[in-house]
Amino acid sequence: MKKNVLIIGTSTGVGLEAAIIFAEKGYKVYASMRNLSKAAMLKEKIAEKQLDIELLELDVTKRDTITAAVETIIQKDGRIDMLINNAGAGFAKTIEEASEEEIKWVTDVNYHGVVYCTKAVIPYMRKQRSGHIITVSSVGGLVGQPFNELYCGAKFAVEGFMEALATYVGASFNIKFSVVEPGGISTEFMKSAVGKTVVDGQLATGEYLPLMQKYLGGSQKRANEGDSQVFQTGLEVAQVILDVAESENPPIRIRTSQWAEEFTRLKTEADPDGTKLVEEVTKHFL
Repeated sequence: MKKNVLIIGTSTGVGLEAAIIFAEKGYKVYASMRNLSKAAMLKEKIAEKQLDIELLELDVTKRDTITAAVETIIQKDGRIDMLINNAGAGFAKTIEEASEEEIKWVTDVNYHGVVYCTKAVIPYMRKQRSGHIITVSSVGGLVGQPFNELYCGAKFAVEGFMEALATYVGASFNIKFSVVEPGGISTEFMKSAVGKTVVDGQLATGEYLPLMQKYLGGSQKRANEGDSQVFQTGLEVAQVILDVAESENPPIRIRTSQWAEEFTRLKTEADPDGTKLVEEVTKHFL
């Protein structure tokens, strides 16, 4: 019986590419997205390559859709082998000017969604004594960056959440946890993260304005030029995710490019893949 995998956020970018290459590798893929009307590109690939991919509606901000998607998989297969938490959204705005609604949205999409998707699959993985949860985080989950305090805060939370689970759920129930940390990705995610701020007029005001203009100018320039040192394609990041999934001893955390390694070096050089710290914490408490 082939392994199955639930991939969150597959309409574009990393999630779309991951759904395709996992299916090509022989996995039964459950490709979820918030709005199934955006599945045209994936449907085209499924038909073209005869891929074993089933589409599911799942909005990480709506708990009932998470439960329904996981229950669908269990009813069909009786198990769930892998979860790839890939939903996320960039956001650049000062905490002073972000509304309460925006703060909630950034946190829900980037952190709470990961928590609830993970919560939904763990009981089944624990019962079957196997599973692998791979979460796409960011270098922003390790290094705080200008105007990204809300996004980075959510990604830092994701990193701590997964690291904590790995210390006791991992070894006790044979469930693996991995966090994938890309730098820039030249997909719709990046266009949204940089472009939305400008299009919606979300420039900072007052004393923050010159700083925001400098920040956006540099980000837009790098995005437009497709800086190969900073920006990877969705497929390149998806390939790292597949490599992690296929690894016999997967890392707790992994960067996806040399640029990302250098950018986070001061945080990661003592324990690049996160396994030493998890082992130490586990010994200390358990």
